Amino acid sequence: MKKTLKIAVFHNLPSGGAKRALYDHVKYLVSSGHEVDVFVPETANENFLSLIELVNNFKVFPVKTGFLRSFIYSKLNPETPSSDLVSLKELELTEKNIAADINGGNYDVVLSEQDKFTMSPFILKYIKIPAVYYCQQPLRNDKILEEVSNDIENPNFIRKKMKYRDLNNTFKIDSINAKYAKYILANSYFSRESLLKTYGLNSFVSYLGIDTYKFKPLQLPSEDFVLSVGSCTPIKGYDFTIRSLSLINEQIRPEFTIVSNFSSPEWKNYIEKLANKLGVKLTILDLINDHELIKLYNKAKMVIYTPYLEPFGLIPIESMSCGTPVVAVKEGGVRETVVHNETGLLIDRDENLFAQAILELLRDTDKSREMSKNAITNVQNFWTLEHAGIRLLNHLNLAIDRYTS
Repeated sequence: MKKTLKIAVFHNLPSGGAKRALYDHVKYLVSSGHEVDVFVPETANENFLSLIELVNNFKVFPVKTGFLRSFIYSKLNPETPSSDLVSLKELELTEKNIAADINGGNYDVVLSEQDKFTMSPFILKYIKIPAVYYCQQPLRNDKILEEVSNDIENPNFIRKKMKYRDLNNTFKIDSINAKYAKYILANSYFSRESLLKTYGLNSFVSYLGIDTYKFKPLQLPSEDFVLSVGSCTPIKGYDFTIRSLSLINEQIRPEFTIVSNFSSPEWKNYIEKLANKLGVKLTILDLINDHELIKLYNKAKMVIYTPYLEPFGLIPIESMSCGTPVVAVKEGGVRETVVHNETGLLIDRDENLFAQAILELLRDTDKSREMSKNAITNVQNFWTLEHAGIRLLNHLNLAIDRYTS
């Protein structure tokens, strides 16, 4: 096993959990003495947890926008950011150029993350050296996505048609690109099974971790609110949380705070109206910094986690690391991180049962304190950056060994 690796990292991610996970992986690899260079198309989000500050070499490659796409979206939605108007043909050309640069750079291995436009990136086609593809999730086509999105009206029929046309094209590209991956990592066993169902490809679970020096108990007094974190979109299930909270007597009902890295205007408006109708006091905070987020984790009575079939989810681990119990829907990858009745509660997706679980922790402060202690210990024993980094590094070396054997 080679002690020091020269690693090329590729991503075209938006802000959010996947970018945070990549940032932490790169941070670990660099701190462990490995040489890491980062390659991104200009469409990658580097405002959120920029990798530039971690590595010596960071290269950005231009991507041309599509003329027809730009014209259509300028009519449908003039506020569409230019980064969302790229031509996929031009994106593939850019990633081909990135691959050529990496192939000629004397790297031991490539760590490729996903692409926000195609999920499985085009670069997988063109890499000629050992490569590990960390696939957070395949492009999702779950029926539940359609169902929850139907709760709000889309006033623009043409925009809706364009969206489905884009998705159908992306599903094909995602599946084709994934076939070029020789070594795939998944973030949970739930995700590994999703990859098998979607691509018919094997993968290995390499659990993520979080920065426990950052996400830690601050000994702040708790306040009368519950917290959720994640994009303000239908898939995160905030409407379910609001309906559950509305079943709690208003005299003891906690307020509901959402911290969002991205908000769909239609959905944000929908849940604000729903909360007002049901008497749930709702606050939505957009794009706050980690310092403020960690204070909120520490002050919250509990963290509520209700996304539909979340592949993994860093939020419960961040919460537990701060000593805040989690009440989560018992589905997806969260079943592998939250230990029921020890570090939090895993509950079936039923509003009455969920309301009862929230009430249980509000009333039983001794149980809540015990869960807090258990949660901190659980994270320190398995979910730290060091644990995750060691797991990843083992797979990088295995990919190199398989390629050379």
